[in-house]
Amino acid sequence: MNTTAYEQRRSQIEHYFDRTAADAWARLTSNEPVGRIRATVRAGRDTMRETLLSWLPQDMHGLRVLDAGCGTGALALQAALRGAEVVAIDLSPTLVKLAAERMAAEHPRLPGSVQFLSGDMLSPDLGEFDHVVCMDSLIHYDSEHIAQALAGLAQRTRTSMAFTFAPRTPLLALMHSAGRLFPRSDRSPSLSPVAHADLLRRMQSQSHLRPWTDARMQRVARGFYTSQAWEWTRA
Repeated sequence: MNTTAYEQRRSQIEHYFDRTAADAWARLTSNEPVGRIRATVRAGRDTMRETLLSWLPQDMHGLRVLDAGCGTGALALQAALRGAEVVAIDLSPTLVKLAAERMAAEHPRLPGSVQFLSGDMLSPDLGEFDHVVCMDSLIHYDSEHIAQALAGLAQRTRTSMAFTFAPRTPLLALMHSAGRLFPRSDRSPSLSPVAHADLLRRMQSQSHLRPWTDARMQRVARGFYTSQAWEWTRA
């Protein structure tokens, strides 16, 4: 992996989510009223989260799960309610702190557990997992970086990896070029729309992904939210 390019991109994303738009993302992931644009993003994210959760076992007792890019912890909570031992990590200490506070206040006791961390979701120090979920945490990277990130995670994952990417579509390309995904005051780092065929080719070229196969795929499009979920499993 081109570590310099990856680290520069990661730094931009960390700055955005931890400083520029932490308050906006706190509102987006709450029950507070939001504007029309963010309402479609909220609806899209809710649908995507349910899609990814539907690909995980209903009974997750004894399973270790990585929520890579956990944000305010909504997916991590649902996995823990199924009994999973979740490691929930995000670049933004602000959002991780909010996630831990929300969970402690609303769900002081869980069938499973959640360990909240701030840092790099690709760190080998996080250990091994049965399932890995990357919901909208790779959408700011190009195909090569996505494939390399997943190849690294594959070495420490036993069963499945489910992730999302920004599909290259005419509508998303228009929104991307016009910079209309978020208001100018707290616009996120630009998405990197990728072509499915290119991403597949790059993933198939990774030696650590050769024991893996693509399983399920689902696109979610709600107004200003468009993301494509893809599941890979060990053969």
